[in-house]
Parts: sequence; structure tokens; C-alpha cells
Amino acid sequence: MVHPLKEEELKEHVTISYKPQAKYSYTAGQALSTFLRGLREGKILGRKCPRCGRVYVPPRMYCEDCFYPTSQWVEVKDEGVVMTAVASFISWTRDRLEEPEIVGTIRLFPSSPRDYVYPGLFHRICCSYEDVKSMTIMGKTVRARWRPAEKRTGSIDDIECFEVV
Repeated sequence: MVHPLKEEELKEHVTISYKPQAKYSYTAGQALSTFLRGLREGKILGRKCPRCGRVYVPPRMYCEDCFYPTSQWVEVKDEGVVMTAVASFISWTRDRLEEPEIVGTIRLFPSSPRDYVYPGLFHRICCSYEDVKSMTIMGKTVRARWRPAEKRTGSIDDIECFEVV
């Protein structure tokens, strides 16, 4: 049986001030952890679907096309083609930038001609704002500019940017 609140009960309220001591721990997981270790070694690794042959970079544990588990690690080239590009005047920390940072999706080239790398790596592109405005960067072949080996940490930033070949 439902009992509606009375008018005076609606006016009563309790305020509790509390600052949670929440501590978060995030794990990259199996696929991303291996991918990041590869970056530290100067390699770009993907996972290959044994059913359709698609290679996922960044890696996935299952194929998004045929829903089959990916089972093989494959090194792909650190070269690819620019699929999308945008000039951002807002930094990763949401600060306003005087000069834009150019970011986009790079479809990486496979190491084997039988492979197809999908969907692409979203990263910085070393090019000018004019290249983006005029769309001349689209379709260009680019190569990863790596940090020096002794400065790599196993982060996506181990690739400083992709520059036109």
C-alpha cells in the first residue's frame, strides 16, 4: 500500500556533507598493455582476426566485423595514409592554443600484403594549418616520428607525431 508524503514531510530535508576518499585504479587490459609495450620498443602491434584477416590497430580482442576472437599479434608498419585531419585550437587539457594542434586518423600499412589494417590510429600529424584548411594533407603518406628509445615510456606519446614522407 502506498502512503503519500504529507506537506510538512516534503519541507524536511537532511544535508550530509561528505568528501569521498575515492581511489581509482585503471588497467589497460591485455590488448592495450601489449600494444603499449610494443610502442616502448618502437613497434606498432595489432591483433589479427583468423576468420576475415582484418588487423586491428589499436588492438581488439575480438573482430568487430565477424565477432570472432582475434588470436594473433601482428606488427604493422609505422607508415600509413592520412584518412582524416582536423586543426584543434583546444589542447588535450582544454586550454586555448595560439597555434593549432593537427590531429587525425592514420590508416597504417600492413607488414604483409594479405593483411588489412583497421580502423586506424588517431594521433598528432606534423603538418601546417594550411595543409588542413586546403585539405592537401588528406591521402598523404606519413611515417611515425618516434621519441628516442631511452625516453620511451610505453605511452601513445612514444610516437611524437606522424610526418609526411
